[in-house]
Amino acid sequence: MRLEVPGHEIVGIRAANPGPFTLSGTNSWIVGRGPAWLVDPGPALDEHLSALWDEIDRRGALGGILLTHDHADHSEGVPAMRGRYPGVPVAAARGDVDVLLGDGDRFGPFEVVATPGHAPDHLAFLRGGVAFTGDAVLGEGSVFIAPDPDALVRYLDGLGKLRARRLELLCPGHGPLVRDPDAKLDEYISHRLDRERKLLAALDHGKRGVDELLDEAWAEVPPALRPAAAVTLAAHLDKLAAEGRLPAGVERPDLTLG
Repeated sequence: MRLEVPGHEIVGIRAANPGPFTLSGTNSWIVGRGPAWLVDPGPALDEHLSALWDEIDRRGALGGILLTHDHADHSEGVPAMRGRYPGVPVAAARGDVDVLLGDGDRFGPFEVVATPGHAPDHLAFLRGGVAFTGDAVLGEGSVFIAPDPDALVRYLDGLGKLRARRLELLCPGHGPLVRDPDAKLDEYISHRLDRERKLLAALDHGKRGVDELLDEAWAEVPPALRPAAAVTLAAHLDKLAAEGRLPAGVERPDLTLG
């Protein structure tokens, strides 16, 4: 599926890998022409890769490949891209890449903004008023936060940095284009803080078990996404512990998503 972005020389190609965590599929973004730039090659599905190759070739050349993060549904296509376009640099925050990126760096026409939380290596890429947000901000729904040190605090900080840029458009890793970035980012920040309020209320009422905390603070989450909610619960508990606000005796989640 193509996601057209008129007036920006951007097109999204959505992979046919729908699921509870990928929604309608993973979005790969091709930006510019002569050369074009590829944000997140996506999964190594033949049909998806062929669609990317066709679009890139129509645009004249490939200048580089950028990874928002190294989860397989965003990065699995890298070897095939390297085989098709030998010598084209791959840039990301970690891993077997040609260029390591960090907050404030530039790569091609992009400015890098660190947005850890969903993954510790997560980056967003800005080109003018457009941000390619990977899994930091989705076109619909919310994301799970991996409980690395300070993950939730750093995630909120990354959202705040994007919000301060007064962006025109978000091109997310899953879901539709976001045409009102300020409203979406405000929604994401409010959503995360509201989860914290619900969690604190549950703790204040003596809840200590994982299941009862999820029942109170993530009540609307469907069963298929409850393991991801438990992972995010762990990140919230880490934040409260670091701030000295976590009561004794709270059960910690099993951090297995599968």
